[in-house]
Amino acid sequence: MQDQDCLFCKIASGVIPAKIVYEDDRVMAFLDILPRAPGHTMVIPKQHAPTLLALPDDEVAPLFAAVKKVAALLAAALGPDGITMGINQGRASGQEVDHLHVHLMPRWHGDGGSSIQSVVHSGDRIPLAEVERKIKEAAAQRPS
Repeated sequence: MQDQDCLFCKIASGVIPAKIVYEDDRVMAFLDILPRAPGHTMVIPKQHAPTLLALPDDEVAPLFAAVKKVAALLAAALGPDGITMGINQGRASGQEVDHLHVHLMPRWHGDGGSSIQSVVHSGDRIPLAEVERKIKEAAAQRPS
């Protein structure tokens, strides 16, 4: 199901044009209109889901299969030295469109970018043992 007010749903349904580089019945990939690198692509599920947590389980595998296919296409077409892949989930992480999307950014040595690990520097605020305990408690409370 799509959200009529969602920018990416409008792209997926063809209401808004995009530079589509891959599409199947469940997923679409298109070039970012404000690319951070040549070939910066976004891969989206056609079904509206604001985050990965909201995406139905049976839609997760098709999304990531498409991410893999598009990464291979970018590698073949542009010959980057690497590809940074990422999801911004929630406003605090930088998500600007409330529709799940996976960024694929081709990377070249010396391009001025950095790794995913460079995005945040607050990892030592809570001791690892406490973080582990909280995660295990949350897992124990969730149904399988």
